[in-house]
Amino acid sequence: MNQQFVICIDNAEYPASLERRKLYEVVPDADAEALGQVRVKDESGEDYLYPQELFVAVDLPSSTEKAVISAA
Repeated sequence: MNQQFVICIDNAEYPASLERRKLYEVVPDADAEALGQVRVKDESGEDYLYPQELFVAVDLPSSTEKAVISAA
């Protein structure tokens, strides 16, 4: 598994779109990263760009990562 996940730590500018303390799957996007943004998937399966400072990256144990992905 090579998924990356982040947790939202600040949703003040996006209260309708992001939930604090929620785990989000990252969609790789080198152009967005170069601009200080991260692309994440929401509950609908759509992905959106947000400022990187709204999130912290998390490393999940392999078994947890598999469980999260299969639950999606």
